[in-house]
Amino acid sequence: MKNITITINGEQQTPSIDPDETLSTLLRRLGYKGVKVGCDEGVCGACTVIMDGHTVNSCHVYAFQAHGRAITTIEALGTFDAPHKLQQALADEGAVQCGFCSPGMILSAKVLLDKNPKPSEAELKEHLDGNLCRCTGYEKIQSALKRVIEEAPNSKSQAPKGG
Repeated sequence: MKNITITINGEQQTPSIDPDETLSTLLRRLGYKGVKVGCDEGVCGACTVIMDGHTVNSCHVYAFQAHGRAITTIEALGTFDAPHKLQQALADEGAVQCGFCSPGMILSAKVLLDKNPKPSEAELKEHLDGNLCRCTGYEKIQSALKRVIEEAPNSKSQAPKGG
């Protein structure tokens, strides 16, 4: 066992880890149950978390690789009573069925929208390519995310009108 220092959802922690423990296993052990483990092979995206501003499949990252890093899980985004705009949009559009893919899908969309609040449909599809959903057929997910994009303020500052 070895101790690492990791910041999870803004809180610095020093857990003990096994050398072969994955980040997904560590996060779930620490109580972050929004991190799902689907395939455990890095292809389904259910274990997606944000590490230093980039999405990663936490089942493919060893816990020791997260030493000194900042991790964001779905638990940091919103609550049942005050959901994040992405969570609310998915619920409103009926894009959450079993909910297993939702945390990874939401975190992937968040990273994209933080970098580019008005992505094209092609950019959105490309960015979410690693997040699989077996329930919705993606149409409602895409509809929900497009709604969030349409409601986002224009990312370019507009010149004042008039003389």
